Amino acid sequence: MNLTSPKTVKELLEKYSLKPQKGFGQNFLINPEIPYRIAMSSAFDNDGVGVLEIGPGVGAMTRELSALFEKVLAVEIDRGLIPLLSETLADCDNVTVINEDFLKLSLPELLREHFGERPVRICANLPYYITTPIIMSVLEAYRPSEKPQVQSVTVLVQSEVADRLCAEAGSDEYGAVTAAVNLSGRAVKLFTVSAGNFYPAPKVTSAVVRIELYENGIRGAFPGLPEDDRELDSFIEKVKKVISAAFLQRRKTLTNALSSLYPKEKTAAALEKMGRRADVRGEKLSAADYIELTGLLQNNEN
Repeated sequence: MNLTSPKTVKELLEKYSLKPQKGFGQNFLINPEIPYRIAMSSAFDNDGVGVLEIGPGVGAMTRELSALFEKVLAVEIDRGLIPLLSETLADCDNVTVINEDFLKLSLPELLREHFGERPVRICANLPYYITTPIIMSVLEAYRPSEKPQVQSVTVLVQSEVADRLCAEAGSDEYGAVTAAVNLSGRAVKLFTVSAGNFYPAPKVTSAVVRIELYENGIRGAFPGLPEDDRELDSFIEKVKKVISAAFLQRRKTLTNALSSLYPKEKTAAALEKMGRRADVRGEKLSAADYIELTGLLQNNEN
């Protein structure tokens, strides 16, 4: 059964009285090369690693993952697709499909239940309307002081979202999501996918992004962080609040944007210590810069 054949996909959907659900952002891949390349991009050095797929659709990428990983867990929100997946994945003994809303699940509990202590990769063709909430829910599922069970997140997303996730500080695409992602890992854009590779075809180009989470957690990526776990968790929460405030009104300078959190003169003084102008805007600072800035502002509080 060719699960990337438009004819096969349509026949399967008709067999189960289904059609692509706009409310779930369903766009099925109809080029066999794409699910294969996405699965391979997720499967680097995969010995003893499990994989979680979010939104398996009709199972095209699930089958590719099944051939690469010892254990696959697929989370599908659309109840109507569950019997269809039972047919298309009938011979994949290492695949488990559950009918759940991923955003309502506890990721650490889900992974422990299905994978034990095994490291896990996440792979998904994400609905455009809910891309950022899903990515952030994965990255924020663990406290900064914890080493996440998730090693990487490989996702097919709208191209402009991919550019935003992978942007460098100072670029037009760089924003709060970029800085927040960089607190957990590093995003790399792998390849683009044109609209003609989907049924139904979206109106935009897509791209595959892999977020590689820091192997040794945030302490391994950013030196000088608090050694106490609770202090670290509290501090990173403050960093996230600073990032959020910095981009809430993008055109504002940082001293004005952070005025709801810290007095302007303290922010200006902290920026001066960093060698930055007082009128610098939020998009000029990297995740490391925000950590440094928050540390200086916190010291000023004390």
